[in-house]
Amino acid sequence: MHRERVSENVFWFQSEIYAQVTAGVIIGPQWAVVIDTLALPEETLGMREFIEHELGVQVRYVINTHYHADHTWGNCFFPGATVISHERCRVLLNELGKPSLENARKQNQNLRQVKIVLPHMTFASGELTMRVGKKNLIFSQAFGHSDDGISVLVEEDRVLFAGDAFMPLPYIVDGNIDDLLASIKKIGRMGLENIIQGHGDIILRGEIDAAVRENTNYLNNIKKAVKATGKRKNADELLEAVTIEECGKSRVHLGGLAETLHRRNLTALYRQMNEE
Repeated sequence: MHRERVSENVFWFQSEIYAQVTAGVIIGPQWAVVIDTLALPEETLGMREFIEHELGVQVRYVINTHYHADHTWGNCFFPGATVISHERCRVLLNELGKPSLENARKQNQNLRQVKIVLPHMTFASGELTMRVGKKNLIFSQAFGHSDDGISVLVEEDRVLFAGDAFMPLPYIVDGNIDDLLASIKKIGRMGLENIIQGHGDIILRGEIDAAVRENTNYLNNIKKAVKATGKRKNADELLEAVTIEECGKSRVHLGGLAETLHRRNLTALYRQMNEE
């Protein structure tokens, strides 16, 4: 697991095992707030070990930016912590997370110790704020990757934990492309110092404008490509010919997963656009 100090009392963690998924922690004088958990138990436990023994505080709150397994299945490793999310996250984690975990346990013995812990506190609209020492955290909706997404802004530092609303390759299979475009554009207007992506490396201030442009261009390009196929009988072949590079991204992102995610984006978007 990679680890980095982003600003005073703000740390970032990145998985070395699964899809460069990230998590974070904000440290107060007496307790800490974790933002998302990592995909596998050993990495989440490693994160907790660092917070408790190196930083010397207990985790009082865990924030889930959305319900997907790689961001929430570690909730159970922070016993006694209050879990906070969008209210839709709680619904989806209950309806989809539980059966998904049961299936995953059959494939991976390491997941036997994982239990779904549903959020204890949720919000449905507007913003939620929390004070952690000298830091003010602002929780806001960030839909598009999924319909329960939130972001967490460390206001004083202008550091945004964006969840999967911002990734090296935008991913809309479980979400809505127009919502994601709106979320990315909003992030670009926030005057940030850093974007902590849900996967991938930290985006620094000087890189933000280019990253926002690249992600919006990619989404607009796949939208055009899918529209161009219409409802032709050979739509599958036409979509197969749409390369990730011509849509403005590289297949090397996310340790080589980007090409697979790109293919899924095209298929999902074609289905969504033709169901309307």
